[in-house]
Amino acid sequence: MSSPSASSRKALSKIACNRLQKELVEWQVNPPAGFKHKVTDNLQRWIIEVNGAPGTLYANEMYQLQVDFPEHYPMEAPQVVFIPPAPLHPHIYSNGHICLDILYDSWSPAMTVSSICISILSMLSSSTAKQRPADNDRYVKNCKNGRSPKETRWWFHDDKV
Repeated sequence: MSSPSASSRKALSKIACNRLQKELVEWQVNPPAGFKHKVTDNLQRWIIEVNGAPGTLYANEMYQLQVDFPEHYPMEAPQVVFIPPAPLHPHIYSNGHICLDILYDSWSPAMTVSSICISILSMLSSSTAKQRPADNDRYVKNCKNGRSPKETRWWFHDDKV
């Protein structure tokens, strides 16, 4: 995928571990509708199944998100990408990168994995067209060699899709 390997990432801080363990317990008790956490022994990387909401363009479709947590989560946003094949959406690139402000500039430590998932499902559900971003080919070509979407200078200008 487009993130550092598990061996090259820095270990989670104690604060990050405690926060993620708390979020995981909350997820098990009250998972967000339409999502399923695929249980692994890796607290630093979550794989989450996303089911398209009924009555939307993505109804009955299933995708997977990969969530990689940085050493200083929640003070720093996790890296969230779709594992290809990514859904066709004007804000989702074919390499799985997601153009969504809360994943970058608008991140807040008060956000959780559940709130991220709900935002992504809302973004998918509000789409009126299944299509790639206009600059998909250029962007994906420039992301070779595993460039993280967190290294991109995103321009958030379209909140209608």
